[in-house]
Order: sequence, then structure tokens, then C-alpha cells
Amino acid sequence: MNPLLDAFETVCTERAERPATCDQSLVLDYQSFRAVAAGLAEQIAGGTERPHVGILAPTSSACAVAIFATWYAGKIPVPLNFLLAPDELGRVVRDAELDFVLTIERFAPAAAAGGLETLLLTPGTLVAGQRPAPSAAPGDTAVMLYTSGTSGVPKGVCLTFDNLVQNAQASIAQARMNADQVFLSVLPQFHSFGFTTLTVVPLLLGATVHYLPRFSPVTVMQTLAQKHVTVFIAIPSMFGALGQMKQGERAALAQLELAISGGEPLPARVADKFAERCGVAIHEGYGLTETSPVVSLNTPWARRTGSVGRPLPGVEVAAVDGHGHALPAGQDGELLVRGHGVMRGYYNNPEATAAVLRDAALWTGDIGHVDADGFIHITGRAKEMMIIGGENVFPLEIEGVLLDHPAVTEAAAIGAPDDLRGEVPVAFVILKEGASATETELRHFCRERLAGFKVPRDVHIAADLPHGPTGKILKRALKRDRR
Repeated sequence: MNPLLDAFETVCTERAERPATCDQSLVLDYQSFRAVAAGLAEQIAGGTERPHVGILAPTSSACAVAIFATWYAGKIPVPLNFLLAPDELGRVVRDAELDFVLTIERFAPAAAAGGLETLLLTPGTLVAGQRPAPSAAPGDTAVMLYTSGTSGVPKGVCLTFDNLVQNAQASIAQARMNADQVFLSVLPQFHSFGFTTLTVVPLLLGATVHYLPRFSPVTVMQTLAQKHVTVFIAIPSMFGALGQMKQGERAALAQLELAISGGEPLPARVADKFAERCGVAIHEGYGLTETSPVVSLNTPWARRTGSVGRPLPGVEVAAVDGHGHALPAGQDGELLVRGHGVMRGYYNNPEATAAVLRDAALWTGDIGHVDADGFIHITGRAKEMMIIGGENVFPLEIEGVLLDHPAVTEAAAIGAPDDLRGEVPVAFVILKEGASATETELRHFCRERLAGFKVPRDVHIAADLPHGPTGKILKRALKRDRR
């Protein structure tokens, strides 16, 4: 018995001729997807005793097939970030103790780093086979996903079959998704957001998912219209780019039933602009790699502006003080998550695991509160918190003010050492195309809206900011560059 593959086998029987995954070079119905995954599994089932198989591929049908093929081979997929520098990728490869890597020709040189064997995902390897689904216990590790490293060295998050199946099923239930829906994915499958919500969810649902290897507003708009997409899950910056379209193009989104944002905070002006231009409301959710990843989600029938929604069925969230004691509704504390999505632990890293997993609860490092109606509100990151003259300041508050300025399109705030106050806030912004603003003007704008100690000492107007794979600004890189 394998809780994930057993559910998938049922879908393949019931939805055999329904399109499963589609991209520009590979379109598979469920019957064909299952056969090709089994055929690839037959080629990788041997190898060494190491159970981990690296997957280095762009967002695609082939990547989805490689993930399922690894499960059919009785091994554990380790999707790799193809955006990493060679040294960074090498550290992940060594930490993961990979058997070999499934990849494409373009990434083969990077995949071969460290002398690992590679197998290319080509028409010659993506052929039908008959390999049956192997058994696995619900608590067995199903996938190892590496964190983006925004707060330090990347860690391998071990998620179980039970984690993935229950998180997918709870997400489907919360959003009231159905098998007739059509998904569009431009998120990387090496990230938990793209892995679960745009690979596991649609394929366990029996829906169709269209994959694009990279984000282009024009291509996304064309695909949304031509493929009659009903579910679009993306990050705020993608919605922001689409929200710049002309009012008359909203017809391309006429069939869209559900737009979901995650990966980073959704600025109110991005949501408002998208709704105004496109006629579609964005529903913000919240999650972490360590929670498989979805924790909560706003929906059309249960939505609160400024929140990240209510927890999924089977998930509990509480704001606690430093001793783990629950705080009253509306009072900020560190958010703890309990439930089916909480990871097994970090691979070969018991110290890091013990630091965040206590009494079956995940200490998220996120600061926020749960209101009286059960909606979760995120106000900052514990690790990003600045202590300025004894006062706690969270970058999210400063960034929110800067993003309200009509000339600013992106903003990030960090703490810089200060002999007098311990730390002072420093901000970085990117201006909208054709807009203008000075550092003095932006500091004055903040001064009118923030307490004096929260006003950035410096506001740097930048041409670009460092981003992770899902578009999240890498604060660690900003701090490193200032040294």
C-alpha cells in the first residue's frame, strides 16, 4: 500500500483519457502519464543503495513524470533548484546524498557536478512501461525539498506520503476544487508551493495542469485564455505584472474561477489593481516548506482582507509567547502549527529539527495573530525583527508603507548595526517604470506614517533586488552586500 500512489492509480483508472499534464513539448492523458512514469521507473529502479534521486528540470510535464517515476521506482525524489550557482548546487547535492540525477540536456553539466550519474529526460527515456506501484507506509519519507536558504544554509525538509496526501486533500476541500478544473503553473516544481499545489494537487484531483517553464505576462495571458484555465496559483509579483494589463484584456480571464497568491505577503495595492483590471479577486494563503506547504487559505466564501485565511481542515494554528503559551485572540506572538502537514524533520540535521519541532508543533518563526473568527494575520518574521532602542520593529510594517507610495513597486527593509540604538532600519526600493522619487521624499513619506524610530535611516533606490526562486526578496543577501 502507498497512500499517494494508490490514490493516483484510482484517478488514472477513472480519468484515463482526461488530459493530465501539458506543456509545449509533452501532452499526456492520465493513462499515458501513468505508463510513462512506470517506464521511467523501470530505468531507475536499480542504482545504488542510496534512495535519493535528484531532479533538475524546469517546470514541465517531464518534471512531473520524473517525480512520479521516482515513487514508482521506490525511491525518494529530491527536486533541485536550477537557479543555484554551481557551488550552492554542489552543497545541496552533497547534503542530499543523491544516487543520480534526472535532468534535461541544458542542465546536464550542472547535474554532473560531483561526478554524479545523470539520466536525460528525452523521448527515448520517457517511454511506456508496466511497473506496479510499490508499497510504502504513510509515515515514510516521500520527498525531500530544500529550503530556499533565505535565513541560512539550505536544509532538506523530509515530507511523508501522509503529509503530501492529506495536505493536498485538505487544500482541495478548503478551495472546493473539482476534477473538471484546469490549472496553470509557472511556479518551479523544486519549491514546495509548485510541488504540492501545482503537481500533487491537480494530479490527485484528476484535473488538467498546463506548465510554462518561465513567467511571461504575455504568454501567461495567452495561455489563460486559450487553455480555458480556471485555477491560477502564483506569487504576488506575477499578479502585479498581470495587473498592469489593459482593462479590455480582462476577457482573457472570464473563465478563471480561483486566483490564489502565496510565497510572500500580498500587497493590498497589487490585489486591488488586479481585481480592478482583471475583474478577479485574489485569495491569499500561507504556508511553509515544513508544512507541506499549505497552512491556511482565504476563499470566495470565507475571506478577510489583510489576513491569510483560516487554517485548512486538520490544521491548528496558535500565536504563542516565548514559553509556548497561547495568546488571546488578536495578540501577536510566534505562530505555531500542528496537524497533518508538519514535516518529519530536516535530513541529517537533528539540531535544526529540534529547534523548530517541539511537542509535534512547528515553531514557524513567523509573527502574527489569530483573530476572534479564526483568520490568521502575519505581521513579521521573528528572525527579521529589528530591536531599535529597545523597541521591536518588523520589516513588513516599513515595507508596507513604502509600497503605498505611488512611485514604488518593490521594497525591502533590514536592520543595520548602530552604535547608539543597536540597530536602525535601512530600506531598499525599486521605482515603477517612468516614476520618480528621491530618498528624502520617501523618508518624509515614511515619517508621516510611522513612529520616528521606525523611519528608515537610509532609503536606497535600486535597479534590482535579489530574489529567491518564488520571487521572495533575499534579505540575507542585502545584509551581506552592506558589509
